[in-house]
Amino acid sequence: MSTSATTLDKDAPVITVEQGIQAAGVGRFQYRLFVIFGLVWAADAMQVLSIGFSAPSIARTFGVPIPQALQTGTFFFSGMLVGAFVFGRLADRIGRRPVLMMAVIIDACCGVASAFSPDLAWLLALRFLTGIGVGGTLPVDYTMMAEFLPSERRGRWLVMLESFWAIGTIFLAVLALVAVRWGDDAWRVIFFVTGIPALVGVVLRFYVPESPLYLARSGQAEQARAVLERVARANGRTVEIPPLQAETPMHRSVFSLFSSGLRRRSISLFIAWGLISIAYYGVFVYLPVKLGAEGFGFMRGQVFLIILALVQLPGFALSAYGVERWGRKPTLVGFLLLSAVGCMGYSLGSAPAMVIGSTLLMSFALLGTWGALYAFTPEVYPTGLRASGMGVAGAVARFGGLFAPAIIAPVMATHFTLSLAMLSGFLVAGAIAILCVDMESRNRALD
Repeated sequence: MSTSATTLDKDAPVITVEQGIQAAGVGRFQYRLFVIFGLVWAADAMQVLSIGFSAPSIARTFGVPIPQALQTGTFFFSGMLVGAFVFGRLADRIGRRPVLMMAVIIDACCGVASAFSPDLAWLLALRFLTGIGVGGTLPVDYTMMAEFLPSERRGRWLVMLESFWAIGTIFLAVLALVAVRWGDDAWRVIFFVTGIPALVGVVLRFYVPESPLYLARSGQAEQARAVLERVARANGRTVEIPPLQAETPMHRSVFSLFSSGLRRRSISLFIAWGLISIAYYGVFVYLPVKLGAEGFGFMRGQVFLIILALVQLPGFALSAYGVERWGRKPTLVGFLLLSAVGCMGYSLGSAPAMVIGSTLLMSFALLGTWGALYAFTPEVYPTGLRASGMGVAGAVARFGGLFAPAIIAPVMATHFTLSLAMLSGFLVAGAIAILCVDMESRNRALD
């Protein structure tokens, strides 16, 4: 890598953290961070999506019906809800790095230990704890990634970090195809292997320093400056970071998310997260079950899952382009409306081409939506509430996943077209909620 020199205005007594990040540049340090966070994000995708593939063999192992085996998913999502809220709040109180390590250690250790559960009670407990770890990685990973990037690069990088979800999906589909060779122990193989990337992530995350933005906002300006100089050296830049602006440490209550300056922003965003989550699980969990019973069983297979994941990649790419070219809100609204159109496509007929085409469009558009949403949310909160905002958003999304069966499944079983209209309505309402957010964060320095 070539070494470049950067000069700063030596007459300036102090600089902002944003100026320091600009001076440190984007290079090898951020690429390493991207891979470290992406590896665990792919593992998290595998953990989440493994529920459906593992339930049949869990049922056979412990002699229980499949609905009871699917409780592993309920416990897992409940853990994610708790983890997102608790670890997001902790990251704003004690720092990103210690919480980052705690979350991934719980994720990895409990995820692997799940494979050795002696009975269903142990398995449910360990899946709940694994969910706590997985839920905890969500707010901290995206918060930290955002705080190491300059404003003009941030949106694109955060969207592409979300694309590791598709990579994890592909690996899980291949793993599920291989795991069937172990018969009733297939679930043990799936849980063991899906925990390995998180174990690797534990080791790699020792490399990650504390966020300079968090340090500066916590009254540790000199430590923040040292981190920025480390980033600059890793990126091959010969630059001395001037002193940073000193700031008085200020801890803010989680209720500050609903203070007068943030109330509209938080309520609008959290509504959008909840609605999008319900629609996502309705489309990718309950819709395949309904269509599978009508002759489209291939939609629940591993090969079709790989195809869906491959279609998600250009969705993430367009989203990454859009958030920088058009802005976060226009990109989100566009993908949400496209998702709503794709959802209603199922009502136009039951021809295989129509069903497959609508499913591919939904995979492209809904995952593009998630990419832009993960980029947008951490940017709209100040540093003292950024991880808390992401944590509450993640908890709301888990609520959506837990309530989706009660909201969508009964209607889909009896009134298919009405259920599609409901899902499309949720997506349109999500677009309206995004429009109600009182700021656009493109090219905006973090507070």
